[in-house]
Amino acid sequence: MIELNNLTKDFGTTLAVNNLSLHVDAGEIYGFIGPNGAGKTTTIRMMGGIIEPTAGSIIIDGINMSKNPVAAKKIVGFVPDRPFLYEKLTGMEFLKFISDLYDVNPACLSRRAEELLKQFALWDWADEIIEAYSHGMKQRLIIAAALIHDPRVMVIDEPMVGLDPSGVRMVKDILKGMAARNIAIFVSTHTLSIAEDLCDRIGVIHKGILLAQGTVAELNFAAQTGEAKLEEVFLTLVREA
Repeated sequence: MIELNNLTKDFGTTLAVNNLSLHVDAGEIYGFIGPNGAGKTTTIRMMGGIIEPTAGSIIIDGINMSKNPVAAKKIVGFVPDRPFLYEKLTGMEFLKFISDLYDVNPACLSRRAEELLKQFALWDWADEIIEAYSHGMKQRLIIAAALIHDPRVMVIDEPMVGLDPSGVRMVKDILKGMAARNIAIFVSTHTLSIAEDLCDRIGVIHKGILLAQGTVAELNFAAQTGEAKLEEVFLTLVREA
């Protein structure tokens, strides 16, 4: 569902992503971890079609993002690291606005919006303006909005920021449920315990280069760390790079 082939982004003064290749299958949750400035957000912004790669390709369910960006974006649910909300809209109005961008069938919208607001524990706030929402509620609304068009691929940068423990559990359960419905999920996070618990495979990026990828056991083998937790594996791989 997701293929990155020799993906590169050179800003002139900084080679942010260097010849990155990976794939994510339908029904798989792929975690993307790395230190600050490693290239995670740049990669995700290219996958979301926000910035153009310098070289390489992004293929979403067989569609080349550079050659047919609109078709590719229609099947992607995208959650950036710094999402923007129109805070004078209500939660329901915001979902309707996003649904218009994706050309969601109006006949299905009310049911779908109600379903998502209830799923993310926001139904009681559906008609309140967003500026009255807590940070965690805004984060849940952003993820709900990314699902309004029933995407086949999810690309998410730091989904758990600002969520309390119940919100984290809620989002983890929703992502796992999506994977069970064969949706491919690419998620970047600094919270290694979440990556370890949530993801089927994990890629470690540092200085724009993918150092290793695989299950936690496979990463342990690559780092020669035995049966260590992901935190130790991560620190070992980055330290030795």
